[in-house]
Amino acid sequence: MSETVGERKVFSLEEVARSIQKTIADRYGSVYWVKAEMNKLNHYPHSGHCFPELVEKREGKVVAEMRSVLWQSDYQRINRQFLELVREPLKDGITILFQASIQYDPLYGLSLKIHDIDPAFALGQLERERQESIARLKKEGVFTLNKQLPFPLLPKRLAIISVESSKGYSDFLQIIQKNPWGYHFEYRLFPALLQGDRSVPSIVAQLEEVGRLRTDFDVVLIIRGGGGEVGLASYNQYALAAAIARFPLPVMTGIGHSTNETVSEMVAYQSAITPSELADFLIRHFHNFAEPVNQAAQVLSQKIPEILSQQQQTLEKMGGTIRFSVSQALVHQKSLLIHQQWTIKTAVNAQLQNQGHQLLSSKRTLELSGPRLLKEANEKVAHLEQQVQLLDPLRVLRRGYSITRTADGRVVMDPQQVKMDEGITTQLAGGLIESNVTFSRRVDEEF
Repeated sequence: MSETVGERKVFSLEEVARSIQKTIADRYGSVYWVKAEMNKLNHYPHSGHCFPELVEKREGKVVAEMRSVLWQSDYQRINRQFLELVREPLKDGITILFQASIQYDPLYGLSLKIHDIDPAFALGQLERERQESIARLKKEGVFTLNKQLPFPLLPKRLAIISVESSKGYSDFLQIIQKNPWGYHFEYRLFPALLQGDRSVPSIVAQLEEVGRLRTDFDVVLIIRGGGGEVGLASYNQYALAAAIARFPLPVMTGIGHSTNETVSEMVAYQSAITPSELADFLIRHFHNFAEPVNQAAQVLSQKIPEILSQQQQTLEKMGGTIRFSVSQALVHQKSLLIHQQWTIKTAVNAQLQNQGHQLLSSKRTLELSGPRLLKEANEKVAHLEQQVQLLDPLRVLRRGYSITRTADGRVVMDPQQVKMDEGITTQLAGGLIESNVTFSRRVDEEF
């Protein structure tokens, strides 16, 4: 009951809450179909009830948020419908179309009571997102980019994006490690979340890490276990599909059973329904390379003895031919050498006789002209001796000439070579005179 405090009428909190409850019950008495994203299901196994968190986002921002309640009996019925149609249970992170009534409780506040959820709408939303991603990738011209990459001759070094505890990952390793031909694969695990809201950024981050190490790997594998359409929803998102399409190495997917191919599988170089099928593909690729090599090895092992036998016979035949040819050639060359020896001996004797005649002739010439030539040479030497004596510097100095040198020994040819007060040395026939320059002038300055 309300009460009066002074001149003010005061209501209790419960009265206000009851009034709001009555107003909402009177105003919103119908059941409504509502579309929202179920951020969290909040299922409590001990009671069987769910308290979903519902949000609406616009451009990535939450513009509305409301609590809801889904009682145990309704949850079990709706969950069975999802399992039958979607082939997955009701879970977090999906957009749903649900039937609800608006209710207000004085203790728990405003909430939506969910009566039913349309599983077909969830499938429709997934398909719409799928088609939008396909259209955008094709518009950007990257839809087939990864498929156009050259595939390695032997995809031996594998970068695997998966969860270590995943059964699909375990099955994949079991097959490649125990293949009956003993083909050896090198692999490294890049752990990532493979479903749910956080799977896309998790997988993209690991793709970026592999990209930084791309020279260490031949192909990239994205592996997970089975799942229905809702569980594969993240593989239809543009961000993940674009990262795969643009990746510089061939990307191969084995992300579980599905009748409807995801966008990520479409843009990948190779997709397989299961990780086991992906392992078989890689082993077959190895085998397709190894089988012709093995066949060629068998052919060679059979043909090599035949070829060696044929070549041995050919070599023996060629050896006989070569021995005969060498023998004939040696006989011929020996004859040539004997003939050349005789020819050289004859030519040398003739040359020696000719040189002997020339020496005798030269001797007679020297005997006849030797005294005359010697007399002429002596006369030339005497004449040269007289010329040398005339040019002797000492005889020139005795005739009254002198040689003047600077302090550093340079002969003075021009007055400009010396400076005032510079010491000079004058060499005469009878000795040296040292003096200082007090005056100098070129001879041509007088004219």
